[in-house]
Amino acid sequence: MKYERNRSNKFHISDDDASKILVDIIHESGKEIDFLSDTETVEKNRDDENHFISSVTINIFACLVMIVLTLFSPVLLLILPTGPVIDEDRALAAKAMANRESYDVTGLVKGKRDNTPLCLRPTPGRKEVLKNDITMVDITNAADGYIIVQYTGDSGKVKLRITGPDEIVYTYNLAVDGGKEEVFPLQAGDGEYLICVYENLAATQYVTAFSQKVTVTINDKFLPFLYPNQYVDFNEGNQAIAYSEYLSYTANSDLDVVSSVYNALISSLTYDYEEAETVQSGYIPDVDEVLTTGKGICLDYAVLMTAMLRSQRIPTRMEVGYAGSAYHAWISTYITDIGWVNGMIKFDGKEWSLMDPTFASTTDTEKLANFIGDGKNYQRKYIY
Repeated sequence: MKYERNRSNKFHISDDDASKILVDIIHESGKEIDFLSDTETVEKNRDDENHFISSVTINIFACLVMIVLTLFSPVLLLILPTGPVIDEDRALAAKAMANRESYDVTGLVKGKRDNTPLCLRPTPGRKEVLKNDITMVDITNAADGYIIVQYTGDSGKVKLRITGPDEIVYTYNLAVDGGKEEVFPLQAGDGEYLICVYENLAATQYVTAFSQKVTVTINDKFLPFLYPNQYVDFNEGNQAIAYSEYLSYTANSDLDVVSSVYNALISSLTYDYEEAETVQSGYIPDVDEVLTTGKGICLDYAVLMTAMLRSQRIPTRMEVGYAGSAYHAWISTYITDIGWVNGMIKFDGKEWSLMDPTFASTTDTEKLANFIGDGKNYQRKYIY
């Protein structure tokens, strides 16, 4: 008989010897031993038992891991990297875009089109003014597609509402504490506009501080989409305008300019998910900040591209509405002999596609084409 030493330094009979002794004892007693003679069955039962134990052990371990992850998830969130991974080419493009010295046209072939920027300047005419003690609305240049509004009261929160002949109500936050003069577009074209200013009383309660109707005839239907305004604010001193001039240097047509500006922005800008989660109502982009930081949300993309194209004398609408179920901003441009290029993706020689600069830089082209389709996924609410 064979004896083995166990971990407690105590001798015991091996499993095989114990089985033989048990078989002998049962046999001598005249009882059946079939339940022991089928070795495969015994082994199978043993394997099943071991498998059950292993499964239970794995399940217990998995539960413990889940508990640990749940308890320490806040810590893990601080440790793990966040935000999109920016590829090397995009990072280099963003760096070049932010550096004025990289706008070097030496060695480039000048296109047939004049790329000199033209930044129209809204000016207070003071000839036709609607006002009361705290509000001034300068409508002198309404025929050029804009008005200038100034609030000089003492309310800490003031709203401007402009309702055009299309009956769409545009609501803006007016500057307070300083009487800043701000420009607002008359994007609905010819007709009667209702201009109202509201002062905040408490919470969401407002009282009317100014209300006046004015009838407008606009000299050129494209002017509201060439001038800067409160949302799309730019001037000849902006770096974004210098960048647009550089990108347009080799262009032979407006179509070339749109393509060049568009492709440059979608290949260099990165969507800012952190800003998207924290942006406040009434946020207005700074085109140079977007350009030099190389990141932004959909409104930043659309405003930057709109300003750059307007400075190249290309009528451009910055549009806000719904892309599917998401509140979103995109652009439309007017190209002579083609018309308004709207809700497209890229230009293949016959038609445009991928004209939404945000989706273009963050979404697979084929998936985006399927989403946009015939444009029905884009539901426009406002134009700026």
